[in-house]
Amino acid sequence: MSLSRRRLLSRAAVLGGLLTVSTPLVACSRTEVGTGAPAGEGDLLAKLRKQGHVRVGFAGEAPYGFQEDGRLAGEAPTLHREIFTALGIGELRPTLTEFGALIPGLLAGRFDVVSAGMAITPERCAKVLFSEPEFVSPTALMVREGNPKGLGDLRSCAAEKARVGVLTAAVEASYAKEAGVPDGSVVTLAKQQDGLDALLAGRIDAFALTGISLRWLARVNKGAAVRVLDPFVPVVGGVEQYSPGGAVFRPGAESLRDAFDAELAKITGDPARYVELIGKYGFTEREVPPRTLRTADLCAG
Repeated sequence: MSLSRRRLLSRAAVLGGLLTVSTPLVACSRTEVGTGAPAGEGDLLAKLRKQGHVRVGFAGEAPYGFQEDGRLAGEAPTLHREIFTALGIGELRPTLTEFGALIPGLLAGRFDVVSAGMAITPERCAKVLFSEPEFVSPTALMVREGNPKGLGDLRSCAAEKARVGVLTAAVEASYAKEAGVPDGSVVTLAKQQDGLDALLAGRIDAFALTGISLRWLARVNKGAAVRVLDPFVPVVGGVEQYSPGGAVFRPGAESLRDAFDAELAKITGDPARYVELIGKYGFTEREVPPRTLRTADLCAG
């Protein structure tokens, strides 16, 4: 699935606090420029170790990378700070930009790594290098407190004739259709908050999105009479839809990518450590990538 949910999440207006934005903001772009790597890219890891910092591109999206209480927070800053510190690179120097400008900015040399939970797709793999998956995004349902229809996944929604809310242009609409939910029972919503509001108002019986996003939505609406059910992995055409995301590097930066992957494997191979690092942002052991899920296979399509 080429659609990235990162395009559907709200973006922070300002990036600040303990990390300094060191590069001008990049204008939103729909065009991804050429893939030529800067000269000497193969020595990038050694260069970054020597200078002591890495320039990182973020999209300002909660819970992936955003401002909280005056500092940069979220899954990507936390996980990647841990990895780069282990590599001997002690400082992240972030650039805040629109999601659509991340790959062009990377290829133009404005930063060294994209850390935005970007979905790994064959189209993107043709332009850039991805790390191994740093998380997967199983789908979940948000329901009213008490789960009055006894729902568990999209197939149960079809069986119970439940009305299912999905975001405009999001992949959950296709997941619902594959599970047998009729078109007339799928309600399209503009943004995440609309889903929670429609649920509380009784206009829908369930709101389908990634478990990560739904848990964050419940957190920022503390006290709302809703419940996020256990995530599940939808199947479309016999293929499990994990929706994995990873860090992104320029072509030619294999040494840096490979070193990053080695440290990432130590974290994803230890679910307790993984949850300890980023659990407060809604990531659980269910978001730990399966060992069999490899970027090479995802890039091959």
